Amino acid sequence: MNILHISDLHFGVRHWDGFNGELLDKINSYPVDLVINTGDSTSDGLESEYLDVAQFLEDITCKNVISIIGNHDKRNMRSHEYFEKYIDNSEIIAPLRPEQTDKKNLYLKRDITKTKNYFTDLNYIKLVTVDSTTVLVICIDSNVLYQDEGFVEEEILKNISLKINRMKYDKSMMLIHHPILVGDITPLLNPLLLTAFIKEHNIGDVFCGHTHRLDLRKSTDLCSKSSFTQYNVGSLSSSNRMGDDNMFLYLENWGTSKVQPHLIKIHLDDNVMRFTEELL
Repeated sequence: MNILHISDLHFGVRHWDGFNGELLDKINSYPVDLVINTGDSTSDGLESEYLDVAQFLEDITCKNVISIIGNHDKRNMRSHEYFEKYIDNSEIIAPLRPEQTDKKNLYLKRDITKTKNYFTDLNYIKLVTVDSTTVLVICIDSNVLYQDEGFVEEEILKNISLKINRMKYDKSMMLIHHPILVGDITPLLNPLLLTAFIKEHNIGDVFCGHTHRLDLRKSTDLCSKSSFTQYNVGSLSSSNRMGDDNMFLYLENWGTSKVQPHLIKIHLDDNVMRFTEELL
C-alpha cells in the first residue's frame, strides 16, 4: 500500500497564497492508495475556508482520502458542523458516560448557541481495503474548542476501544493532529493516555501534524517490547512562512518491511513553486 501524508494546509487569507493547481498536480502524480490529511486545513475555521478545502480535497484523484480536524479548524462554535458538512460526515463516536468527561467545551451550552450539534468532538474509525489488506484507520480528535493545546477525552477512547474490539482488520494506524512523542509551545496535554491506547490495540503507526516540523521517530516500550512509529509532517501551506517546513510525505510500500519514505519539499522562488524530493 502506498500512502501520501499531508497536513496543515491552512486555507485562508492569513496563510494561503494559492498555487492549488501546482500542488494538486504534484500530489496526483504519485500512485497512492490512501491520502491522509492530519488537520489544520483552515486558518480560522470559517465556512469560506472549509469550502476552499473541500474543493481542494475533492480534486485529489485518489479514491481514499481521510481528513481529521485540527486546532485551527476548531475556532468557532460552528467549526465541527462545517467539518461534517464539507469534509467528512462519518459516524461520530461519543463518550460512553458524558457526565464523567473532563475535556473543556466538549458540549456547547444550549442556552447560548443555536448550533444543530452540541457535541464538538469528531472522533471516528474507518476501514480501507487495498489488495485484500484491510486497514483500520482510527481518527482521534485531540483539539479543544478555542484552544491550541491538545487534549483527548478518555471516555471517548473507551467507546472507541469497544468498537475496535468488534472489528476485523489486518493492519491499523492512528491519525491525530497533535504529536504524541514530541511537542511545542501548544502540545498534547495527556500523551500517556494515547500511548496506553496505542499499546492496547497494537497500533503500529501514528500520523500527525500541528508543529509544522518534520519529525519521524519510533517509540519502544522496553518493558512490554511494544513499539510504534510516529510520522509528524510539515505544512502544506503555500505561504512558505519563515521557519516552516513546507512539505508532504509519500510512503511507498507502507505496512511492509520495504517501506520507503519520500520527502517532497515545497519551495517558492520569485513566486514560482517548485519541488524537491529525497529518500529518508
